[in-house]
Amino acid sequence: MQKKVSVLFVCLGNICRSPTAEAVFRAKVEEAGLADRIAVDSCALGRWNLGQRPHPETRRVLDAHGISYDGIRAKLIDPKRAKTFDYIVAMDRSNLEGLARLGIDGERVHLLTDFIPGREGEEVPDPYYYGNFEGVYELIAEGVQGLLDHIRSAHGLDRGVSQ
Repeated sequence: MQKKVSVLFVCLGNICRSPTAEAVFRAKVEEAGLADRIAVDSCALGRWNLGQRPHPETRRVLDAHGISYDGIRAKLIDPKRAKTFDYIVAMDRSNLEGLARLGIDGERVHLLTDFIPGREGEEVPDPYYYGNFEGVYELIAEGVQGLLDHIRSAHGLDRGVSQ
């Protein structure tokens, strides 16, 4: 059995952006029939929300789109474990800086928007502070689709998989 491609989504508190990315990406991976080939997780750089479910507005938006967030609870990044992921996907530059302070940087670390043509380098705004949970969902959904497309191409996962 081939090793799974592993993806870790990271944000500040792991209750808004990264759990949305985890849930939406997981749904897209399952829909593509690749759940046995791609592993996904998310975590926080800060300790404030550890053990909590996604933010109520995050849950409301995910529910409205029929996306499951079962089993997602805020957890703190484990730098040693994080370094084992193939893709570490941050939501903003502050997250990139936090990862770098933990010794996690390099070619495996990306901004989510790096997978959206024409929006590379943009930040996913934190709806905890700025609101617009629906707009953040839409940006994340576009980004994770681009990430999935990239992974399928880069790792040859289209072979033998129906679309």
